[in-house]
Amino acid sequence: MLCGAGLDRVLADPRRGHPVAVYGQAAARLERVLYRPSRRRGTAFVLLAVGPVAAAGGLLQARTTGLGRAALTCAATWAVVGGAMLGREAELIADALEAGDLAEARRRLPGLCGRDPDALDEKGIARATVESVAENTSDAVVAPLLWGALLGVPGLLGYRAANTLDAMVGHRNARYERFGWASARLDDALNWAPARLTAALAAVAAPVVGGSPARVRRIRRRFGRRHPSPNAGHCEAAFAGALELRLGGRNVYGTRVEHRPELGEGRHPEAADIRRAVRLARAVNGAAAGVTAALAGALAARGRLRPARSVRPESFSRRAAGAFARWGSVPGRVS
Repeated sequence: MLCGAGLDRVLADPRRGHPVAVYGQAAARLERVLYRPSRRRGTAFVLLAVGPVAAAGGLLQARTTGLGRAALTCAATWAVVGGAMLGREAELIADALEAGDLAEARRRLPGLCGRDPDALDEKGIARATVESVAENTSDAVVAPLLWGALLGVPGLLGYRAANTLDAMVGHRNARYERFGWASARLDDALNWAPARLTAALAAVAAPVVGGSPARVRRIRRRFGRRHPSPNAGHCEAAFAGALELRLGGRNVYGTRVEHRPELGEGRHPEAADIRRAVRLARAVNGAAAGVTAALAGALAARGRLRPARSVRPESFSRRAAGAFARWGSVPGRVS
């Protein structure tokens, strides 16, 4: 896992053929076959799109040992972790804003979030970028590493598959309100612990950007639950506290307008704050890699993880399906 996280920092993602992009294309074809505006069809979509991916990860892990398994885990981690790309995209937006090129910043923003860039000025784009860096530090880095520590390669691949589906169909609009329900619920459940770990690590890393760990904890306690998402608010509030900023407010998604509660007590973000947010995110990413690798080692040493050769992919799929049924009680999210 440490190898894969390190490769993410130094090895640029391929322009074509990235494993996550290939998976997204396959999932889009499956959606076209299964789509109906119903929760039942959406649940079938999730099971058929995520179950085989996790099962394949379990099968590959069971059939490799030693250096082969290490290489497999490294490659899987690199494929599913996206911290470096997140930082690069955010810094390119910062470059455009600092150069006064608002059109270029608007062109790049959809690569990070789904807001209507034409409705945003410089400060609006800066806020959207900082919020995206905060939330996606959990989604793109901390969450896959944590699930990899707990479940190995099936956890890495299964999490990224579920998170990709949420990005595709987990939206509250006319098409996906019912079909995307299962994807959104699963993503909420899988990100519950990672979002809170991200907030805790942001508090530890706050001095990197001149922040106070105590302030981060206070801001998170006060504002973390105000966000409509059960998870994103904890990450955004923690980053707001560390950067001494105020996040949240009016968001425009095409024809839909949302007025979200403000998080934090500082000023509103500016272009220079994007780089500070990226610096904080990189510190959190490094800490997350260390913490999750230590967790994986501790679990293995204590015998809490069964040897990979005893893991049967089909039994893993059954356990995942049962866990998903229990997750149905998790509060819904707003994409």
